[in-house]
Amino acid sequence: MARQVLLFISLLAVGSVLGQVSYTIPEEMIKGSLVGNIAQDLGLQIKRLTSGKARIYARDTDQYVELNRERGVLLVKERIDREALCKQTTPCALHFQMILENPIEFYRVTVEITDINDNAPIFKMNDMVFEISESAVKGSKFILEKALDSDVGINGLKSYSLNPTDNFALKLNDNTDGGKEVEMVLEKPLDREKEEQLTLTLTAVDGGEPQLSGTVQIHVTILDVNDNAPVFTQSTYKSSLMENSPKGTQLITVTATDKDDGTNGFVTYSISNNIDGILDLFEIHETSGEVRLIGNVDYETSKHYQLNIKAKDQGGLSNSCKIMFDITDVNDNSPIIDLMSTTQSVPEDSTLKTVVAVMNVHDADSDDNGVVKCFLNDNVPFNIESTSNSFYSIITDSDLDRERASEYNIIVTCSDEGVPSLSSSVTLTLQISDVNDNPPVFERSSYEAYIVENNTPGLSVFTVKATDADWNQNARVSYILEDSSVNGVPVSSYVSVSADSGVIHAVRSFDYEQIKDFYFRVKAQDGGSPPLSSNVTVKIMIQDQNDNPPQVLYPVQTGGSLVAEMVPRSADVGYLVTKVVAVDVDSGQNAWLSYKLQKATDRALFEVGLQNGEIRTIRQVTDKDAVKQRLTVIVEDNGQPSRSATVIVNVAVADSFPEVLSEFIELTHDKEYNDNLTFYLVLALAVVSFLFITCLSRILYHSNLPVIPYYPPRYSDTLGTGTLPHVCNYEVCRTTDSRKSDCKFGRAGSRNVLIMDPSSTGTMQRIQSEKSILDEPDSPLERQHLSLLAFLFKIDLILALSFVPLFVTHIKTCLLYICLSFLVRQCRPLDN
Repeated sequence: MARQVLLFISLLAVGSVLGQVSYTIPEEMIKGSLVGNIAQDLGLQIKRLTSGKARIYARDTDQYVELNRERGVLLVKERIDREALCKQTTPCALHFQMILENPIEFYRVTVEITDINDNAPIFKMNDMVFEISESAVKGSKFILEKALDSDVGINGLKSYSLNPTDNFALKLNDNTDGGKEVEMVLEKPLDREKEEQLTLTLTAVDGGEPQLSGTVQIHVTILDVNDNAPVFTQSTYKSSLMENSPKGTQLITVTATDKDDGTNGFVTYSISNNIDGILDLFEIHETSGEVRLIGNVDYETSKHYQLNIKAKDQGGLSNSCKIMFDITDVNDNSPIIDLMSTTQSVPEDSTLKTVVAVMNVHDADSDDNGVVKCFLNDNVPFNIESTSNSFYSIITDSDLDRERASEYNIIVTCSDEGVPSLSSSVTLTLQISDVNDNPPVFERSSYEAYIVENNTPGLSVFTVKATDADWNQNARVSYILEDSSVNGVPVSSYVSVSADSGVIHAVRSFDYEQIKDFYFRVKAQDGGSPPLSSNVTVKIMIQDQNDNPPQVLYPVQTGGSLVAEMVPRSADVGYLVTKVVAVDVDSGQNAWLSYKLQKATDRALFEVGLQNGEIRTIRQVTDKDAVKQRLTVIVEDNGQPSRSATVIVNVAVADSFPEVLSEFIELTHDKEYNDNLTFYLVLALAVVSFLFITCLSRILYHSNLPVIPYYPPRYSDTLGTGTLPHVCNYEVCRTTDSRKSDCKFGRAGSRNVLIMDPSSTGTMQRIQSEKSILDEPDSPLERQHLSLLAFLFKIDLILALSFVPLFVTHIKTCLLYICLSFLVRQCRPLDN
């Protein structure tokens, strides 16, 4: 086996022919025989053939050669019969391509099939019969049937021999088609009287090793006196024939004449070709010489046809001529598109000119009918380029975006330049694979949500939602609570966020009185690599509930003392007795307070302002009214349900201190105490109280300060939602002359501040006083009075807490308050 390797390496674009290799093998090799080591000849590694999924591509359906990727060799796939494959065409070759992927490469491979002498010359006719007149002159020619040898070259037909050669000699003439015409030439005149029949043997021999031969018998009948053979008007006729011409088309008429008379001059015509298929395409009328088309001629199968026409007279003389038909091409073949290699998907971030498919386009027509141009459908980011003759690559022509288009149907249309033009198309579906190039996007630029205070921990507040335009894992969004703090506390102790659903949960129970709102940020992160994220600000606003009852600031309720408001019997209708001051640390309507008189010693004497809590007389006070009046005031807020608080206000209706003292001091005698001990203790308490009141009066007198009962000078709601949003002082001045009490609204901005701690349950924790009621004394006398006052107060406190029973302490407190009220009447009015 001879092998010739021709390898061309060219630096072309991806998808073009990178090399070519040729092999020569004889026909009839057994299956599995080695054709050539293509990996070695192309300089490729075996692993490249495996990883690149190397395969053989041939346009024809039959493949005679297969690729062994593991060995890198070409093997005979099935027995090759050169004669069946190529007939008389030389050279006979197989043309195919070897395709590799990742990246796409292909190589041209040519395998030439050489002939072996496996066919002997044969004659189509079993016998040749000639009728020759005895008058045939020396040199008369008789055309013999040629032998047919399917082999070519040296293995083809080489020579003929005729036996015996007494009367005839063999002559070979070269034809224009390269073949030889066999003629039997009369060398010696015939004598019918000596011999009526001659039998000759014609032997055809090829040039192979060993030589093969075929024979045919020639039977010659000698006729009498026909000494002129037919003669054609032309030795060669030429005509053109359009392919796909309909059957029955009249093509040409040949004419031969014979100078003999009678039956010896009657000529008949026949086609003497022995080439397969000729008699299936053409026929000649036996007597008229008209040649007609009886089959379908195809330019792509054969471009030329030659007919050998034989004219024979009745005396057995014959002559021959040739008809040469040139087949004219018709555009009857659409381009054939073969997708050699395609890509199912391509990433959206692929670079420009990325190859997505390689195809071969072939048109069997010729000239302009076979010139093909290919183009793609509009509105696709791809282009088609010709990489070499009849090979095309589809490449990316612009940036891809899966979010804009995730799939493309690329329609490839190829048209020839025939008239009319024929075209073919094929559709390639290409998926655009996703790349993580889009961050999650929240539905809103910011979120606000409300939650009612005293919520249950773990309560779902609301949901944040973000979407990602990417696909699959790149679009899977997770939610993360960003680290931050609220009032110095990590935000994670307030709320949590579900990583999968974005649901915000309250971690703790909120108290509106402690915190009204807070901010935090939630990050949405996708599952790409690397991940992309975005964040959003969330504001949680706490809504108030009516969870705090009103708090009474005035009058102050003491545990062991009895405090009373003093009303003169001369008080007119509408006289202001006192004012109940209450607050509610809730907000809104939950802090709207109303005041009602729940119980009273005499309900016909007093009323309470519904909105302001002022206790006033509703009729003229008379001498019949009891000195001791007890009022129960209920303070209610406007919440649902409503919450309330009660306060007891003691009122003394009297004009003098002794009258009040005799009513409120009710001494009881307890058998558990000694009468004498009680007497001395009360006496000591009275003396100390008298000295305490005397010192306090002188200090007030010398300091020119009014004596004022305690009213809360200011209530400051640290949350800004209390019931006293404005700062206001209430100062009461009682005169000794008019016996009337007037309510005076003093100046705002007192420095006494009532502070509510937001962490408490609603009760007042402490009262911070930034300025004392009394100014700092300047003279030594005033400082002595204050020292004495402090000493007496301590003694009074010791007696009250250590020795005197609880009811005595109450009496003492009432006495002190009555004394203070009496002294207030003696002080001069406040300046305006």
